[in-house]
Amino acid sequence: MSEILVQPVGQKRLTNVVVVRLKKHGNRFEVACYKNKVLSWRSRVKKDLDKVLQSQTVYSNVSKGVLTKSKDLIAAFGTDDQSKICELQVAGKERESQLSSKFRDIATIVMQKAYNPETQRPYTITMIERLMHDIHFAIDPSSASKKRAQEVIHELQKCFPIKRSPMKLRLSVPEQGLSTLMEKLNSWNAKLISKDDKLGTQLSC
Repeated sequence: MSEILVQPVGQKRLTNVVVVRLKKHGNRFEVACYKNKVLSWRSRVKKDLDKVLQSQTVYSNVSKGVLTKSKDLIAAFGTDDQSKICELQVAGKERESQLSSKFRDIATIVMQKAYNPETQRPYTITMIERLMHDIHFAIDPSSASKKRAQEVIHELQKCFPIKRSPMKLRLSVPEQGLSTLMEKLNSWNAKLISKDDKLGTQLSC
């Protein structure tokens, strides 16, 4: 008698995939995507989700080929339409990636524009990100990163030793305007670093 290989019901194995995972309502949901296609979809090179998904099927475990139960899909998403759920899941992962990238951009700007006045040393990117988490900073995808970075510095100053790094300027000014400029710089509490009269009056502050 020849042997017959029987694959258990509720299993569908896929290989050579990238898995997009989501945990919701106490269950894990996974969709299988083609390698390198998720990044193309994120960058809008690929606009058709069918070209990104290996299968419009929702799994509880892609590597084992275990399909998600219909009742779990309805409980988590309000529907068991797997094509809609796949789109929601990949789009949600894309939004998560965008927010993470924006958070990093803002933290980088803060790091470049601020320092610790107690140590006179700059903060690292890791330290800034931790402080942003500590104040429960929320990302606004529609707001410019530079504007948000200024807001972050303002909020951090309420709780932590952080100060805007002073701007360094190099100015060329005619001799007759020097006194007026110096008065203005003094009103800004600017610190004169150097003065060079060889090429006209040049100030670094």
